[in-house]
Amino acid sequence: MSALFVYPVKSMRGIARAQVLLAATGLQWDRQWMVVDAKGTFLSQRTHPRLARIVPEITADALVLNAPGMPGLQVPLTATGEEVAVRVWKDACVGVEQGAAAHEWVSRVLDRPVRLVRVAPDMERAANVEFAGTTPAPLTFPDGYPVLVCNEASLEDLNDRLRERLPMERFRPNIVLKGLPAWAEDHIDTLSIGPVTLRLVKPCTRCAIPSLDHRTGEPATDPLPVLRKFRLSKALRGITFGENAVIVAGGDGAAIERGAPCQVSFESP
Repeated sequence: MSALFVYPVKSMRGIARAQVLLAATGLQWDRQWMVVDAKGTFLSQRTHPRLARIVPEITADALVLNAPGMPGLQVPLTATGEEVAVRVWKDACVGVEQGAAAHEWVSRVLDRPVRLVRVAPDMERAANVEFAGTTPAPLTFPDGYPVLVCNEASLEDLNDRLRERLPMERFRPNIVLKGLPAWAEDHIDTLSIGPVTLRLVKPCTRCAIPSLDHRTGEPATDPLPVLRKFRLSKALRGITFGENAVIVAGGDGAAIERGAPCQVSFESP
């Protein structure tokens, strides 16, 4: 495993980590917050690319947000607020309002009225059982699954086909694998990292976000036309890169480290 990333606020910049703890819902602090509009619907870089300019940090007692031309914002990790109905795609979720100062700060960055919410501690949301299976896979605010796994060799193969090379950050993975052949992730059943076991359950269909510069949100090299030539899934009706995973073991606080060896179990032929 060559890299670990967490994304504390949905669709904002990611944080590279040397070590992370695993919760039942995924990597610690991953997608714990998100920005919503007046109706409570989540916002993402798909429609609000300025989110890419906001850099989060988790300190001992606060979520800290920084953006160009703005003073830093500190949102206490212990903050409590009103619970409100919010939505991620078709899923009804529950968020906790993070306060007027946070709402105003993010609204100024995005130049429109928005709110910052944190996942409610008692929110019940789970991955699609069609792919995740009947064992519940609880979620915070990701699009649909607890963990996204990508493969270095697959990006290398894609970059060999592009005019301009892309960094892995453009695909927003949580875990990056190293040492496998390109596209081997398509056939992985389980991935074990020490006490942690993940089951890869569904290819990740890609939207327009990888076509944006992951640091600025500005349009950049779009990999989708090239990926479409050899990574179009008719069954999923989308272009795939990376694999969504659910947690089989270790979701009770086990730690995983960048550079740790992984044991891979492949699907039966």
